[in-house]
Amino acid sequence: MAHLQLSAVAAGGRPAAAGGRADDMEDVALLDSYDEEMGAPPPPPLAGGGADDGEEYAEAHVRVTGMTCSACTSAVEGAVSARRGVRRVAVSLLQNRAHVVFDPALVKVEDIIEAIEDAGFDAEIIPDSAVSQPKTQKTLSAQFRIGGMTCANCVNSVEGILKKLPGVKGAVVALATSLGEVEYVPSAISKDEIVQAIEDAGFEAAFLQSSEQDKILLGLIGLHTERDVDLLHEILKKMDGLRQFNVNTVLSEVEITFDPEAVGLRSIVDTVEMGSNGRLKAHVQNPYTRGASNDAQEASKMFNLLRSSLFLSIPVFFIRMVCPSIPFINTLLSMHCGPFLMRDLLNWVLVSIVQFVIGKRFYVAAYRAVRHGSTNMDVLVVLGTTASYVYSVCALLYGAFTGYRPPVYFETSAMIITFVLFGKYLEVLAKGKTSDAIKKLVELVPATALLLLKDKEGKYVGEREIDALLVQPGDVLKVLPGSKVPADGVVVWGTSHVNESMITGESAPILKEVSSVVIGGTINLHGILHIQATKVGTGTVLSQIISLVETAQMSKAPIQKFADY
Repeated sequence: MAHLQLSAVAAGGRPAAAGGRADDMEDVALLDSYDEEMGAPPPPPLAGGGADDGEEYAEAHVRVTGMTCSACTSAVEGAVSARRGVRRVAVSLLQNRAHVVFDPALVKVEDIIEAIEDAGFDAEIIPDSAVSQPKTQKTLSAQFRIGGMTCANCVNSVEGILKKLPGVKGAVVALATSLGEVEYVPSAISKDEIVQAIEDAGFEAAFLQSSEQDKILLGLIGLHTERDVDLLHEILKKMDGLRQFNVNTVLSEVEITFDPEAVGLRSIVDTVEMGSNGRLKAHVQNPYTRGASNDAQEASKMFNLLRSSLFLSIPVFFIRMVCPSIPFINTLLSMHCGPFLMRDLLNWVLVSIVQFVIGKRFYVAAYRAVRHGSTNMDVLVVLGTTASYVYSVCALLYGAFTGYRPPVYFETSAMIITFVLFGKYLEVLAKGKTSDAIKKLVELVPATALLLLKDKEGKYVGEREIDALLVQPGDVLKVLPGSKVPADGVVVWGTSHVNESMITGESAPILKEVSSVVIGGTINLHGILHIQATKVGTGTVLSQIISLVETAQMSKAPIQKFADY
């Protein structure tokens, strides 16, 4: 049977304004989720130029490291905004993150990364699964196999039924191929409801694929050799619904783009484990844990640089300030080594290591900034320390050949670099504490959930502990007394009281019984509950709160923008 090629339907959304300001974007981002959740129409495009309704924009969230002040955020915003096709940029110093809205037809994500790196900073794209975004009214195009059609009247009947369904924008059915293509809003109607409607009309129906795609980053345990990599490739190639995948053997990670309408995330994880007979185990990478790990690595790296700089700078300081007061040591340091004094040679060697090995990061960042016509703190550090170092070297050589020894200031450049590194280390620690609010919100979600297993007749036959990130809509979960609710859902069995104070602020426990709504992250107090998950991932209340907190941290008050200027 021939297969009809699926034509992707662009996701609907409000066009972004060209040349829009970062603060405008932040205001809209705060309101979009509320307006769309309440069913209100989105606000009109911002003034100042706009795109045609047919244009489609993409969003990218980039982790930026190396920013130290508001001038750095301005440099990043300027470098990215200068790229053709970029519509809006918002940079958060506290989160080390940039939010970019761009036209994928004119600029690629790689170009945005390159622009940030050229500005003197390190950049890394955050996978789509790592970003908590508000819900959007997007349209999907799905393909169904329809059996039992014998004539044109059957085709018209199926098309008429589909077009009358709420949430269906359009439907086309082909008699020759027994295929139908339906354009629908997934938030209003599901693919299963479409299949059910076709079957209720007396035809056979089965879902094939959709235009939707999602991206997830999975960590892998057991990926050690090329044989393991080949085995993983074979497993993933055989899976239906996978669009593409990229394996990173260094980090033991795999980035997968898949059709969530055709295959679930839990199915991918289970297939990897079963297909390898337990040799490979996949788990979802928590984006916030990953971000905390990056912060810890940056703090560790900065501490090592500071420790090395102190180890070399303290002797230089003592040779200059303390040793002249100790006759024995002063005599040793005043000995000649060729045309140079011993103290000058020691200072020269120690400071050269500090200046060009430990201080290399300043030169690299300053070069990138100057190359793009901007200046930052690294440029100031390089100018000051290089001037001191070059003068001291020239004075040392002049004294060696003329006998007149002018004063040298090697210790100045070494101590400046040491003090700057100390300040940067304190800054990294302080920036890590600013994200404690988000970390505490993330910690409200339990790490695992108890999934109730059903047999073919729909009876519960057991339970299985799974990663809470693998919970899917429709799953029935068991919540024990004293444990946290893993996802937003509805109680289908049991009665208990739930502490919702961490979400709603209500101190009194709330009675929950059948048909009661529960919120993920709240605590079940007394009885056992069976809940059916309705919202998971970025759709949960807790995820929306985290998204709003992140958006608020990226926003700037007018007085702050004036101070930055």
